[in-house]
Amino acid sequence: MKIGVIGTGYVGLVSGTCLAELGNDVICLDINKEKIEKLKKGISTIFEPGLSEMIKKNIKNGRLRFTTSITDLKDTLIDFIAVGTPSREDGSADLSYVLQAAKDLANVMSSYKIIVDKSTVPVGTADKVREEVKKTLKARNLNIEFDIVSNPEFLAEGRAVENFMKPDRIAVGTDSEKAKKIMGKLYSAETLNNAPIIFTDIKSAEVSKYASNVMLATRISVVNSIAGVCERVGADIKDVSRIMGSDQRIGPKFLYAGIGFGGSCFKKDLDAWITTSKEQGCDASIFEAANSLNEKQKVSIAHKIKKHFKDVKGKTFGVWGLAFKPQTDDMREAPSIRLIQHLVQEGAKVKVFDPEATENAKKIFGDTVHYCDDKYEALKESHALVLATEWYDFRQPDFKKVKKLLKEPVIFDGRNIYHKDTMIEEGFHYYGVGRIPITPITQKDKK
Repeated sequence: MKIGVIGTGYVGLVSGTCLAELGNDVICLDINKEKIEKLKKGISTIFEPGLSEMIKKNIKNGRLRFTTSITDLKDTLIDFIAVGTPSREDGSADLSYVLQAAKDLANVMSSYKIIVDKSTVPVGTADKVREEVKKTLKARNLNIEFDIVSNPEFLAEGRAVENFMKPDRIAVGTDSEKAKKIMGKLYSAETLNNAPIIFTDIKSAEVSKYASNVMLATRISVVNSIAGVCERVGADIKDVSRIMGSDQRIGPKFLYAGIGFGGSCFKKDLDAWITTSKEQGCDASIFEAANSLNEKQKVSIAHKIKKHFKDVKGKTFGVWGLAFKPQTDDMREAPSIRLIQHLVQEGAKVKVFDPEATENAKKIFGDTVHYCDDKYEALKESHALVLATEWYDFRQPDFKKVKKLLKEPVIFDGRNIYHKDTMIEEGFHYYGVGRIPITPITQKDKK
């Protein structure tokens, strides 16, 4: 099929590349000329495992192209709108880019098209897109058939290619049998993974994306709230989570306590859902609480650092991990930002290392922190190790080397990746999230 994708951010670039991998003729459009020039050369503009190789492969075989011209989408059959929907000041989603994309498509289309809302948008957006297309076609004195489809993405950064190629489910909202048939054919290759294609009405599809994200975000905040109680009563949230997760009604996923969630979706989608809920006269207090707790959670480790050292002014801290999660270079809403800024404001010196996110971090922190090329370099002359992102590379470090490099044997584990027995054996002061703090066993204690 001939497919157009408007927007080459995470969703657009991954979706367009994967659709090309499935054998379709795909044209990805973006107004950022510099980005498009890089993509034309096969240079991925985001870090996502497996994506760079797939881009190069499909450019070479002629199935994937990049452009800044909307006229190149004139004859495509299916066009995905995958542009940004940033939050306005009131928390609602800004749909100006979505509606502009719809207008641009209507200005060049010459035959039947399926226009697909792939961006995360509030319920009712498809109606607005439909009206924008109708209005533009009327201004051109044309009566061209088209359909609007809601096809929300469920891609997790760091696993986006795998999520697209082997999805849990595919949601397609449409009121057209013609569009349903074509979309069914488009995704038929993916159903080899036995993933269900759930056809529904447009509004249900629109709600499903927000519903999924606010559920996951709230679940994380619930666990972090429980972790706070665990710390005060002397329980261990890791054991509590294992017991909770063994209940089939609850399940183990997203039951990990830490320094909060980040990324481009959860915070933005929570804000938008809160706005939608209130507009519909519904109670949004549970989602407001999830949002508020998460912002406090981002600086929870900073408070533990201050409590341990009494005064952090002039002290140096080595921070491992900057991206909001492993396997991505995305710094949007990353908990590390609030954590590091808090320490810097208190007069501390901060040395940082991340396998992929350093360049994006420089745009945020500038010269207020010292950037390291190696995880151990970040620990030299540092008073403590602070872990903010659970990259695999950080899971089994040489603890004897860590202890030798640090001025004091102190670890603040914002993701609970280290085992308490190991911390005891290696002689560290250890602080996790929702866990009992550990102090080193002295030689006298051992006797």
